[in-house]
Order: sequence, then structure tokens, then C-alpha cells
Amino acid sequence: MDRTESPAVRIVHLDGPAFQALAAGDLAAANTASPVPLPAYFAGPDWRGVWLRRSRQVEEDPGSAAWVTGVIWDVRRELATGRAGYHGPPDDSGMVEIGYAVDPAHRRRGYARAALEALLQRAAREPRVRTVRVTISPDNTASYRLAAQYGFAEVGEQWDDEDGLEIIYERPANHP
Repeated sequence: MDRTESPAVRIVHLDGPAFQALAAGDLAAANTASPVPLPAYFAGPDWRGVWLRRSRQVEEDPGSAAWVTGVIWDVRRELATGRAGYHGPPDDSGMVEIGYAVDPAHRRRGYARAALEALLQRAAREPRVRTVRVTISPDNTASYRLAAQYGFAEVGEQWDDEDGLEIIYERPANHP
């Protein structure tokens, strides 16, 4: 891919069996369940906690599978480059929280930006969504710079047992 060309991506949703296999580190089973081929990094230790959380979430609420973490799929290269999605369906106030991570082998190629744009576009189309949130570690300046370009403003902070201190940023779903 030409570095000046933005990647064309779509978020491919996974289901309970795919989440369960990824949480167990079983790449073969994950690829049997996934609609797109997944690389080994997806089943590695770095993302297992996310897959376990999503597996439990989808088991408790099957409808959340259409919202939660999916695959950042490069449609031109037919390649899984990362994960992205919402933490769940919109809450009662119309807020969705987004999350994304790019496989280290594909970083600094525009995939985080493309995934963020895809998530923001969907949020803007969904009538129930009024606010989009992202939480970012204070030392993750790259994520902060990206979010700031899309109108996210700091609204507070929180402590996450897994990630530590996070700064909370929000923007309206229909932000221009």
C-alpha cells in the first residue's frame, strides 16, 4: 500500500464462537468461526483479555455482537490489521464508547484513523447514538492527537483496573 493512500477498511463483526476461540488462544478454531482470516497476533496473549470480555458479553447479550469489537479489515489487501468496535450498544443516554488497536505489524499506516472514521460514521447513522466516547491513557499521545483531530474534548478521567488512569474524551455523534 502506498503510504500516502488511506486504507479502505470495514469493521467485520465476530460472534461468540470466534470470541471464545480467540480468548482461548485457538487460532485454528477462531479462523473456522471468523468470516475473515485472522493472523496469529489476534490469538496471542496481548488481546486475550479483550476477547474474553467480549465472549462473556455476547454470551449474556447476543445482540451486542453487532456492536462490540470486530476486525479492522483492509478491503483492498484482504487483510486483518487490527481490532475495533464499541464497548457495547448505546447506553440509556445514547453514549457509545469506542476502542481500537492495530496489530504491531501494521501500525503507522493509517489503520487506526480509518477504523476511527468507520466507527464515527456508523455512530452518526445510528439514531440512538448521541455521544461518542473514547478513553486514552495519559501517556498515549498518538491516540490523543488522533482523537483531537475528530473533535473529541476532555470531559474527565477514570481508573480502569486493566489499563490504569484514563482520560475520558467525548464528542457529539453528529459532529461535523
